[in-house]
Formats: sequence, C-alpha cells, structure tokens
Amino acid sequence: MDSDVSTALPVTAADVLAAQARLRRHLDPTPLHYAERFGCWLKLENLQRTGSYKVRGAMNALLAARERGDNRPTIAASAGNHAQGLAWAAYRLGMQAITVMPRNAPQTKIAGVAHWGAAVRLHGDSYDEAKAFAAELAAQHDYRLLSAFDDPDVIAGQGTVGLELASLMPDVVLVPIGGGGLAAGVALALKCLSGSQGSRRQDVKIVGAQVEHVDSMARALRGDAAMREPAATLADGTRVKVPGTLTQQILRELLDDVVIVREAELRETLVRLALEEHVIAEGAGALALAAGRRIAGKRKCAVVSGGNVDAGVLAQLLCDVRPSPPRKPRRRVQEPRPSVPAPVLDALTTATPRQARLRPAAATASSHQANADATAIPRTTAFPSAFACTPTEECLT
Repeated sequence: MDSDVSTALPVTAADVLAAQARLRRHLDPTPLHYAERFGCWLKLENLQRTGSYKVRGAMNALLAARERGDNRPTIAASAGNHAQGLAWAAYRLGMQAITVMPRNAPQTKIAGVAHWGAAVRLHGDSYDEAKAFAAELAAQHDYRLLSAFDDPDVIAGQGTVGLELASLMPDVVLVPIGGGGLAAGVALALKCLSGSQGSRRQDVKIVGAQVEHVDSMARALRGDAAMREPAATLADGTRVKVPGTLTQQILRELLDDVVIVREAELRETLVRLALEEHVIAEGAGALALAAGRRIAGKRKCAVVSGGNVDAGVLAQLLCDVRPSPPRKPRRRVQEPRPSVPAPVLDALTTATPRQARLRPAAATASSHQANADATAIPRTTAFPSAFACTPTEECLT
C-alpha cells in the first residue's frame, strides 16, 4: 500500500509506531510458536497481560489521553477482554476506570476486571446493549467513552501486534474480527510501513476470520448494512452487531479476504489447540487458526487473540468434542541405488586394493617381528619398502 493511501486513512503507520514507543515500557512482546500439526505459526496473545491483546489498545489510549492532558475517568463497554485491559492499564497508571459488561459475560473476565480495582457494571445481554448504557453514563457524568475497537488510539495500540510479526516475514496473517480493531491495526502495521524499516511486505495477505451468523464486518464490507442480531457463539468476544466505522474504512482498503468459520470447526480447533499444542485459548482466540485451515500459504501466522476461557466451558468441550486425528506426516522415501552387475563388482574388487585399516602401534610392532621370522611367506605378499614403518608408528595393513 502506498503512502497516499496510508495518509488518507484515519489511523496511519506512524500512529502505530508511536504506540509501540509508548507501550515499550509497560508491555513485553508475546512469543511466536510453530504449530507443526496445523502447519501454521501462532502469535500467542493469550500470554499477554490480562490474557488478551486488548490491553495494548487500552494502555495506549490512556497514555495518549494523559499526553493530551485529559485525565477524566474512562468508561468502556466490553464483552470482557477490553474491560480487563482497561482495568489493568488504569491500575498501572493510577487512573479511574469504569467498565460495563453484559450479564452473560464469562465469570473469568468479570473477576479479572474486579481484581484490578475497576468498577464493574453489568447491563444487558449483549455487547451492543452494554455499549449503549456506557454511552448514557458517559454523557451524564462527563466520562471519557473509550470504544473497544472504533478509536484511533485503540487501533494503533492493537497494531503493535503486527509490528512484532514483521520479523517473521509471513505471507498470510489470519486475524479474528469482531469490531475490527485488531485486524485494522495489524493491516496498518504490515502494509503501510515505510520500506526503509526493512520489514515492509507488499505481498502479505491479511485475512479476517468470523463465525457463521456472527459476520457483521464481512457483510458491511460487502455493502450489506442490514442490522442482524448475532447468534450465540463460543467466540463471545467477536459477537458484535454493529462493526466500527473507522475499522470499516481501514479494512475496506487493506483487508484481503474474510473467512467464515462454522461453529463446529471452531470448537474442534479450540480442543486441538489444548490437546496437541498445549495452548489454552478462548473461542475468539482459536478463530483465526480455524480459518487458517482453508487458506494456503508458505508462512502462515494466526493470532491467538486471547485465552480467558471459563474452566467449566473448557472442561465441557474436552468431554464433548472428539477431534478427528491429524493426518500422518509424509515420509520421504529415498530412491534405491542402482544395482551393480556381479561381473563388474568382481572386477572392481580385484582391481581395487584392500581397504586400509589403522592398527595400534604395539600390535604393529609385534606383527613386524612375526613377519621377519616367518620365512615361509612368499615374497610377493610382503609390503613394498615404501610402506615400511618403525614400531613406534601406526601402520596401514
């Protein structure tokens, strides 16, 4: 993507680089892991602080607001991970945070928010209902409303995931999509960086992943603006009815494709991740890898976006889902060497002297003494003088 397109977008690669500079003191890069049975690299954001990539955007947004002199309390609506990231960032920076979460949010995520001292309000049965209530509270109390994905600072913070992937030089990057913040940030980082950075890839493909009937972003990018209630899904973090406006604008320019994954595929991938790769992921965290099974690439990388799964849900999945066994790896069959005809082999044997063999010095000395005493041996079998050696040398016989 050229610089003109990058400049026209609401968030630029320069914003992502600025976010990386802010976050360097607070967050460590997450590791990469090659899942051999899937044939795909994994970016383990489930090992990030609070168990999700969301803390990157929340921390960058609070740091940027403090730079601008905005110290108001921050309120956010979230299905869980953004709330945890905001709570942790506010705790580290000594700022006040309020989170609004749906009543059906996983208990693991609710407990994680409360652990870091943020106020928790449970409202509604979906993210969109919690978002509307958070907007009302922000207007009443003059809070700063921080979107989970449709905010320039949040998008730039999520883009630091892409900066860490640049050294891998992938040709395909698979990203789960709910509101589109992670996919937009990763696309900016990998497609709009200057060539002087040494990490720009013009041919890298950014592929989004969504669950069947929870595909609001895919429909929006196709021009379908109809509002549909998302279905219940294991990937609760992607259950968004209205995708972001800023993220749509970025993904319309930079996203290469969107793969729609069936719920059964998602459940099987999550279980296989746990059993075969020993990686604990939530539903949205396994979504990109599930989509990667349909995408070809020499160096694929899927972002495991989070690992905050309820223990009861994981235990039930491990009991119910029986994944199909993976295909056995192909063995390389070495071609047989061409056989040598027997007459040719005999001729080679008689024409080639016997293979030399090293002998210890002591044994060599005794053998020379024995040869000197044995006069019955024909002279034609004796060694030539050129091969004679002293008893202290190692000889070839």
